[in-house]
Amino acid sequence: MKKKVLALLLSGAMVFSLAACSGGTETSETPSGGQETGSGDPAQVTEVANKDKPLVWFNRQPSNSSTGELDMNALSFNEDTYYVGFDANQGAELQGTMILDYITAHIDEIDRNGDGVIGYVLAIGDIGHNDSIARTRGVRAALGTAVDVDGAIDSTPVGTNIDGTSTYVKDGTLEINGQTYTVRELASQEMKNSAGATWDAATAGNAIGTWASSFGDQIDIVASNNDGMGMSMFNAWSKANGVPTFGYDANSDAVAAIAEGYGGTISQHADVQAYLTLRVLRNALDGVDIDTGIGTPDDAGNVLTDDVFYYNEEQRSYYALNVAVTAENYEEFLDSTVPYAPVANQLDATAHPEKSVWLNIYNAADNFLSATYQPLLQNYDDLLNLKVEYIGGDGQTESNITNRLGNPSAYDAFAINMVKTDNAASYTGLLSQ
Repeated sequence: MKKKVLALLLSGAMVFSLAACSGGTETSETPSGGQETGSGDPAQVTEVANKDKPLVWFNRQPSNSSTGELDMNALSFNEDTYYVGFDANQGAELQGTMILDYITAHIDEIDRNGDGVIGYVLAIGDIGHNDSIARTRGVRAALGTAVDVDGAIDSTPVGTNIDGTSTYVKDGTLEINGQTYTVRELASQEMKNSAGATWDAATAGNAIGTWASSFGDQIDIVASNNDGMGMSMFNAWSKANGVPTFGYDANSDAVAAIAEGYGGTISQHADVQAYLTLRVLRNALDGVDIDTGIGTPDDAGNVLTDDVFYYNEEQRSYYALNVAVTAENYEEFLDSTVPYAPVANQLDATAHPEKSVWLNIYNAADNFLSATYQPLLQNYDDLLNLKVEYIGGDGQTESNITNRLGNPSAYDAFAINMVKTDNAASYTGLLSQ
């Protein structure tokens, strides 16, 4: 019995000695996956509250869907909160310029019925989404059809505008090779299905059928706020009728379709965005400078250059830059799920131990997010030693997503893609409980 008591005393002394020698701040995982931090004294180790865990908003920036004003309460929820997206205005301008350049280069065959009017139709993704608003404005600005309202281009869908009398747009003019052409937005609408999901490809496919039946030979260009809707219209009508269609996102199927007449698309550098989405979480979890592996090389050599992204400190937001994908360069973009080579180096699991992340996609049926963004995330999560649980929403309600975040304490960090940009409080309220 004495030997047993002595052994227990020696064991306790050894534990105390090891704890005293370790020093500094310790980070370890709880059985549920949450972090614990402390000073090295086991009595002072406490679990990190959910409201203090790293959080990244991505793809949908917390903002007012009517005014576009950023929700800085959501963007500064805690000291480890950031947004990752892309420069919407730069990309929108690039899309509009791409369409204009195509018209100019193909003016001899673009006016299909020879009436001197370059007619286009526009698929709008979500009238309350700041990226969708920017893309609509970018097309209208480039083609001269924009109408200014209170210092900003009106992004309201016109419905149909075959006679050019809509107050939401105006007829533009182009001078090409000594001839003047009228540019008219013949029709545009938000692609929302009966269940309320926006950016809906099937709705876009139905819309082009309706428009073609009403004024088919007047449609010279099809423009879309994204490739999912653009490809639906291309496959349903414009491919067979030789009408160039322009989208956004550089999804693999859209890039491949350029060889079949798809006019072009915009790469928003999803490979860079997906990396940044998980990288800022990794840095916050490691307790290192947030620029590590981003603007500053990490211990594996991962680093980005300023020609593919920038950081807006005031907005706590990382923005990837966009690239036009056309017939001249599309072969470079055929596989949209390949990690960006400069940041594709594996992190050492000893220095960067596995952590658990909860991540949701607002709509599991969204073509860009499900077919491009998530596969990229799944490549990067292994490289960054992150165990990510992927949740797909229905594209209609936040509760379809938040109801599945029943135990946030089981995760070390969160990456959130909202259904509506106004609804950040649905998530921060849950994490603050």
